[in-house]
Amino acid sequence: MSSHNHKLSAIAESSSSSTSGEPGKTKKMGIRWAPLNIGLERRLQTFVVLCHTLTIAIFLTSFFFACAIPLSWPILLPYLIYISLFSTAATSGTLSGRSDYLRSSRIWSIYASYFPARLHRSERLLPTRKYIFGYHPHGIISHGAFAAFATEALGFSKLFPGITNTLLTLDSNFRIPFYREYALAMGVASVSRESCENLLTKGGVDGEGMGRAITIVIGGARESLDALPHTLRLVLKRRKGFIKLAIRTGADLVPVLAFGENDLYEQVRSDQHPLIHRFQMLIKHTMGFTIPLFHARGVFNYDVGLMPYRRPLNIVVGCPIEVVQQQNRNKIDDDYIDYLHAKYVQELARLWEQWKDVYARDRTSELEIVA
Repeated sequence: MSSHNHKLSAIAESSSSSTSGEPGKTKKMGIRWAPLNIGLERRLQTFVVLCHTLTIAIFLTSFFFACAIPLSWPILLPYLIYISLFSTAATSGTLSGRSDYLRSSRIWSIYASYFPARLHRSERLLPTRKYIFGYHPHGIISHGAFAAFATEALGFSKLFPGITNTLLTLDSNFRIPFYREYALAMGVASVSRESCENLLTKGGVDGEGMGRAITIVIGGARESLDALPHTLRLVLKRRKGFIKLAIRTGADLVPVLAFGENDLYEQVRSDQHPLIHRFQMLIKHTMGFTIPLFHARGVFNYDVGLMPYRRPLNIVVGCPIEVVQQQNRNKIDDDYIDYLHAKYVQELARLWEQWKDVYARDRTSELEIVA
């Protein structure tokens, strides 16, 4: 009987998420509540994804609780000064604090099975090269990038043996008390230029970055505003900084296309609300991040909340594009930058054409690359 209820709850959730915000379909009125007798496995999946979604809030809350204890002040004050002014762990390229035990924890397999998420390889990558993985699209929270490149839940080290990968995020995240330690333990680093260059030119099998890789969510905060279900709109035309980085460090470019990343949340369409869009862009320019007006499901219902929908994530890693190194920034040829950028876009388009009828059957538009 519990198995039967498990299937009914899955069908109910799938139905509610597929009709929410989809063109040509009418959303049913009322809130659909999850059954009380859902299996333990699905409850664990929901709990782990909820914790991940609220990670920063959880660590900030813990910090404020610690601040309420006067005995902790002699420790917290030097700690705040250190992470605000002196810490270089997120940019040094040394991977200090990285915990393979935490990255390989069973928790992340539970997390990935929520959607479920899977990682697919186009071809083997040589451990004697260095790589820049360009992840697309950003989505709202980039759940797929975290599952595939910050954990071993999807088997990255087995698909790409000999390659040490680092997922990159905003440098400001490493100024958040307590959360900083967690991010470093997960092997996450800053997306600053200094961090990228250090990761790709230090360490590795030869001490100069060979066998290392970094993952950058190329579209960034701007692209999250275009994260609409069943579409794939990439902010890429003028994004060439990662190309220049690849040339300076000699890292090969590897496009990554995450089918389903944009389907995990619904959000207010910015093109239909220009005032909201202007406000979002103002926040981006002043603070470096955006605030998409999004929603999905809740913990106990399928219609209202900030939990992602249970929709499949298929992350496809493309073929590497070989890059000829030129360390002198002044000697990098603009034509070569444009050539590599065009090849990169071409490989992304190939991935889309090859897999769209397999992993994006419900699409309402084709791949679109914008400024």
